[in-house]
Amino acid sequence: MNYADTAWILVATALVLFMTLPGLALFYGGLVRARNVLSIFMQCFALAGLMSVLWLALGYSIAFGPAQSGIWGGLDRAFLLGVTPATLHGSIPEVLFFVFQMTFAIITPALIIGAYAERVNFGFVLVFSGLWMLGVYAPVAHWIWGGGFLSDGALFGKTGVHDFAGGIVVHETAGLAALLVALQLGPRRNRNTPPHNPGFVAIGAGMLWVGWFGFNGGSALAANGTAAMAITATHMSAAAASLSWAAWERIRFGRASMVGVVTGTIAGLAAVTPASGYVSPLAATVIGLLAGVICQEAVLLMKHRTKIDDTLDVFAVHGVGGIFGTVMVAVFGAGSFAAQLGGLAIVGLWTVVGTIVCIRLAMLVTRIRVDREDESNGLDLSSHGERAYELNS
Repeated sequence: MNYADTAWILVATALVLFMTLPGLALFYGGLVRARNVLSIFMQCFALAGLMSVLWLALGYSIAFGPAQSGIWGGLDRAFLLGVTPATLHGSIPEVLFFVFQMTFAIITPALIIGAYAERVNFGFVLVFSGLWMLGVYAPVAHWIWGGGFLSDGALFGKTGVHDFAGGIVVHETAGLAALLVALQLGPRRNRNTPPHNPGFVAIGAGMLWVGWFGFNGGSALAANGTAAMAITATHMSAAAASLSWAAWERIRFGRASMVGVVTGTIAGLAAVTPASGYVSPLAATVIGLLAGVICQEAVLLMKHRTKIDDTLDVFAVHGVGGIFGTVMVAVFGAGSFAAQLGGLAIVGLWTVVGTIVCIRLAMLVTRIRVDREDESNGLDLSSHGERAYELNS
């Protein structure tokens, strides 16, 4: 065991959990209407609890178990059987690797919350997310990070798929799933409503920016130069995307908005995630500059050219950003185009099929959408019996 590596991954684990609680909760909560903010908080906290239990029971073993299979890790690590404080994963305790990866398994289904906000039934959130994490996310994590068939070079010659911290495993899967759930749900009664608390949005985005240092830097699994370069690349891409989003918004609409600039931040962070451990700060800056424009155009396309109501633009920001960043890994010479595009295609197909199956199975257990009256009254009161604000004060 290396004590420096262990200390750094302990910190990184806390940072990645911080991204969901409270970072993502505040970012998403500020974007919805006042009568739905507590439902976002509730969904983030509930998924943090549920994914943790499922990751211990089955998810970790499926993704990182010792089975010599390119498809899944087996069940030998279910409930961390055989793992003690002295058991190592590389230079850190395996139990630390387990909990670090748990924070990824928490935030990935939590990202999807943004697609179905303001109209989803809470029971569906729990059932669908549990099925999806085990059936879609965990196998993909094994394929790319757990020694599976996309990482070993078997399909693409000498090189496997390069995804340093989750452009495919996290952002492509969550983005595509968000699109499919939003399509199944149908649009809200009124799609054109402004964020109720842009201050929450800015605070949440700031927390995500800081937490992303653990997300990408921790993925080196060591306190070394790769981790330092990943953090630097992460910061430069976020900074560049914030500026390019604001500049493009100014060119198109004559003003740059605060919500826009922090959405650009998230786009830059998503786009650099797969490349962060492989590219220079200059390359990361280029990725961010392009992501700020590309993801903004994707948002506008989804909002104005389609009938899919992806409430908080999960696909356009996370899905498009992660896919774009995965391709840029090959552009900057860290992986082959065949491997990167092949990985995107295989995981994309699995995600689409798996998500549809999870939606259908969840709908056998619980309804997917609240009724018209509950949607009108807001999910805070109708689903949870609480209000974030005294509306008459």
